[in-house]
Amino acid sequence: MAVIFPKWTNKIPLALAAGGPVALVAVVFSIWYWWSPRYTDVGYQPTQPVPFSHKLHAGDLGLDCRYCHHTVERSSYSAVPATETCMNCHTIVQGQNPHNLDKIRESYQTGQPVEWVRVHMLPDYAFFDHSVHIAAGVACQSCHGRIDQMEKVTQAEPLSMSWCLDCHRNPEPNLRPKDKVTKMGWVPEADAAAGNSGLDEIAHRAVNPPVNCSGCHR
Repeated sequence: MAVIFPKWTNKIPLALAAGGPVALVAVVFSIWYWWSPRYTDVGYQPTQPVPFSHKLHAGDLGLDCRYCHHTVERSSYSAVPATETCMNCHTIVQGQNPHNLDKIRESYQTGQPVEWVRVHMLPDYAFFDHSVHIAAGVACQSCHGRIDQMEKVTQAEPLSMSWCLDCHRNPEPNLRPKDKVTKMGWVPEADAAAGNSGLDEIAHRAVNPPVNCSGCHR
């Protein structure tokens, strides 16, 4: 009787049995990591229409986040500053800058807003309230990273559901005295040396963030 399949094909079932689980694990790991926000979203750094440096403004000059993002304490969203906010300074400071501020001056003169590119984005089905987090003492740095060191704003955290839930289950590491919420690089040891670490305030703060679905999906 003629042999239809060569002898080596007898090893195929063994190879599938041994290699199948390995391939399955590799596929699951690939999807879990390379399709996750930690890989796809962290590091997102779009080019803006005006080269605004947070390192200069928030870092070197020490501008408080709330000067530009003025709704963050009373609204669910953090407002992008109006052109008038920029011109409060730039009618005097670098008022004749020949290049970088052209679009700012044009916006100020025409009333048309600068089309800034949004960096930190959540899906429409996820509800996030900035004012609640600020009121609880969650630092801007916890979600946005060291903005004061960024020439171009870059997404520093994945902003995924699991990442949010990690904080909701254990918020204490991200809490600080409410007057230090916008202070970049704050560490309790620095204030402790001055006799005011704010740790007692944090310890007695009643923070109970939701971990149920309706907390963020409404």
